[in-house]
Amino acid sequence: MRTSIEPNREHRARLLDLAARRGLKGFSAIVQEVLHLYLIKASAKSRRGVAVQQFRGCLSKREAHRFRAVATRLRTSWR
Repeated sequence: MRTSIEPNREHRARLLDLAARRGLKGFSAIVQEVLHLYLIKASAKSRRGVAVQQFRGCLSKREAHRFRAVATRLRTSWR
């Protein structure tokens, strides 16, 4: 199946440059590679979301509040 995409000028130039460095005539193979990687990542992210939802309700309100406080403290300390 064929489809058309219209990258902006900067993206098109960068794609053509990358294709040339790889010895390719066009950038279709690169777009296919990027699309493949994106779909793998999106699928993994979706699976993580389902896994996280399985734990919903496992903590008491008090435990959840303490967990949130610790997480907030950690986030501010790593910046």
